[in-house]
Amino acid sequence: MTNDQCTLWAMTNHQKFGLIGGGVMGEALLSRLISCGIYQLSEVIVSEPLSERRAYLEQEYNILAIADSSMAFSQAKEVVFLAIKPQIFSAIAQELGGVIENGNKPLIISILAGVQLNQLEAAFPGLPVVRAMPNTPATVGAGMTAICYGAYTKPKHTEIAKEIFAAIGEVVEVPEYLMDAVTGLSGSGPAYVALMVEALADGGVAAGLPRAIASQIALQTVLGTAQLLQESKMHPAVLKDRVTSPGGTTIAGITQLERAGFRSALIEAVKAATKRSQELGN
Repeated sequence: MTNDQCTLWAMTNHQKFGLIGGGVMGEALLSRLISCGIYQLSEVIVSEPLSERRAYLEQEYNILAIADSSMAFSQAKEVVFLAIKPQIFSAIAQELGGVIENGNKPLIISILAGVQLNQLEAAFPGLPVVRAMPNTPATVGAGMTAICYGAYTKPKHTEIAKEIFAAIGEVVEVPEYLMDAVTGLSGSGPAYVALMVEALADGGVAAGLPRAIASQIALQTVLGTAQLLQESKMHPAVLKDRVTSPGGTTIAGITQLERAGFRSALIEAVKAATKRSQELGN
């Protein structure tokens, strides 16, 4: 650490939240936790191996960022949040093993795709563990996160986890065997929606609209429809029927979508992504 970091370390040696991995998803969570006031700046410590990334996080959020993950773990008294690549999980777990033996027992929250609760509990014996699957809209506070709990989690731990993920969007509890289905739907879902928005815009261009206007209309149509369904609690089929008048333009478009297997394609996409998640987990 630099001299300035050492000074800051001495002043703020009472961190509650330790983030292991300062990448895109880790930063998204960090920014929301700070802006929502769930943790104060002095209560956060981040472990990140890339020096350029550490410098950015310190400058952007005024928090302490260090390279040593075991030190970050030892200082985080309430939560250690794992936001690393699954491929390096074993190495990080070995690095943290000695720290665990020294008595620090924070809540472990993992967003590592394919790393199951039994693997996490083997790496962090006796500690409360939460496995979570957020998605990329979390970066703008509109994420969808599914969580499941390990054997040592207590009600106080589940409440902490829910509060953390509520800062980046909505939260649902599922049994672990459904996590692959969550990955196939919400984890991969933003790509399906982005593809649909792009296709709608292309359709607008094909019908004669300028590209910029077609893109704006497509995006707002998807955004507005989702907001309407969420706020009205209306079933999607009801909204579809309300928009579809006899012999009108909408039924003509829907007829073509049905010919192309639009709904079946989305269903099969979720199933295929779920299967691939299962394969990666094994």
